[in-house]
Amino acid sequence: MSFDLEIFSPIHAWNHPVFAEKKLNVFIKRDDLIHPLISGNKWRKLKYLLQNAHHQHKTHLITFGGAFSNHLLATAAAGARFGFKTTGFVRGEEVQNNTLFLCRLHGMNLIFTDRESYKNKCLLFQNHFGGDARAYFINEGGASPEAVKGCSELVDELPITYDHIFCACGTGTTAAGIIAGLQQQQAPSVFHAVPVFKNGDFMQQEIDTYLDTPANYQLHTAYHFGGYAKTKPELINFIKAFVASTGILIEPVYTAKALYAVLDLANQSYFKPESNILVIHSGGIFGLLGLENKF
Repeated sequence: MSFDLEIFSPIHAWNHPVFAEKKLNVFIKRDDLIHPLISGNKWRKLKYLLQNAHHQHKTHLITFGGAFSNHLLATAAAGARFGFKTTGFVRGEEVQNNTLFLCRLHGMNLIFTDRESYKNKCLLFQNHFGGDARAYFINEGGASPEAVKGCSELVDELPITYDHIFCACGTGTTAAGIIAGLQQQQAPSVFHAVPVFKNGDFMQQEIDTYLDTPANYQLHTAYHFGGYAKTKPELINFIKAFVASTGILIEPVYTAKALYAVLDLANQSYFKPESNILVIHSGGIFGLLGLENKF
């Protein structure tokens, strides 16, 4: 069985008066266009996990996420697409929302789990599916060496060498993959990680865990807007202006924070004139669901 989606991830220019003033060339890699549901880094992280599960004759994918998890939805959609049964452990009390509705629609069984039990995912897997030889463990967000390998392939798709590459970070897996890809090509690009968590300095340890060799990269921890899935009026206003002026849909949990960071740093003259800057749109548009009242 072939576990491939046709990668459609073009690179679009991001025009803004600040970039014109600072003489910067800014672009967005549209990983959000890879697939409606298995989009962005979600597909890149799942690709080799699906191959690995198939090679081990596993037919039941077991994974983890919050009630609005794009990873749960992507895994459910990938399971339906490639013939796997899927189960998702959902952190917290039982709720109903559009994300979980779509998970169920794609055949995923949901197990709501109290937050304390959720912390030990390996034990949850063992207690519920330890006797199921067909069950395959996928960590929250797909975090794994296989995911790093999938994300590293993004670098092979770049038409030029960019001076700076930005990406929002949740587990650090995507960042580690891109850094690994840059190392493989010995590219001089500076990678910039934008943690979406408050006090995101811990992200460096998460990223370094997946790297075979040490790397120099920048960590920008000031753009969390209150923490994971948190937002503030200035970020919401930025999203409204960005979508209205570009036609590119973004969400406040991940990509909007990375884009905001680039614009803010440009305002501060952080970049040299004529720099080529790339921002990764890592998909996850369904992160907008449940936040309608913020707009």
